[in-house]
Amino acid sequence: MTRTNDEPPEWAKERAREVMAAEEDAAAAEESDGAAEGDGGDDSDRIPDIPAEAVDEAERLTRLARETTDEAAAAFYRERRDELAAGHDYVPRLREDDDTLVLYPDEWMADGTVQLDRIETTDRAVEVSLSGPGDADRYREIAAYNEAVADAVAERAADVHADTARTFAAFMSNHYVRAVDDASPDVRAEFREEFLPRNGWPTDEQLAVVDESLSVIADIAADVDGPE
Repeated sequence: MTRTNDEPPEWAKERAREVMAAEEDAAAAEESDGAAEGDGGDDSDRIPDIPAEAVDEAERLTRLARETTDEAAAAFYRERRDELAAGHDYVPRLREDDDTLVLYPDEWMADGTVQLDRIETTDRAVEVSLSGPGDADRYREIAAYNEAVADAVAERAADVHADTARTFAAFMSNHYVRAVDDASPDVRAEFREEFLPRNGWPTDEQLAVVDESLSVIADIAADVDGPE
């Protein structure tokens, strides 16, 4: 009869060690797989890292810089674009061969040049063609519409509203390439609080009734045939 406090045979000890080692290896493998999956999730979230809204704004600023004949304004638009991209750790470049705006992750760059050995996946770069059909025509179409709205305001409303309408039309055409009645609340706030006081040479009366003027502009714009 075997006593309960007897030592197990050596073969049993060896077998136990093998089982424990196998279990430890399996646990380590599962932990490694989990970490790999987590890393994969992070990578997928980073393709690309820059939001679509920022890409659209970078494109808009690039087009404005190309469209204007004022070199100071062009430099201003390019600076704003570069700062916007830098805020997301990206660097903008113009590829002249095919007229494309390219946004590269900053970590790929050295001395202003892309380092091929730093590119882990090309999906992180963003390319935007700048030579789509009708770009210049679109700008002229928007500007003509905004001017037509300003003229309509001048015909139908008080002079104070007409003055603001002309400034707002130029602001929307040159800074956003959008119709005056397509301004978001944030854009209207930018005009009301920043652009008009600093760049519009407004009278005190204009500043006092700017909200009313923007409402008048929107109401009259509804009766003006807009761009397609």
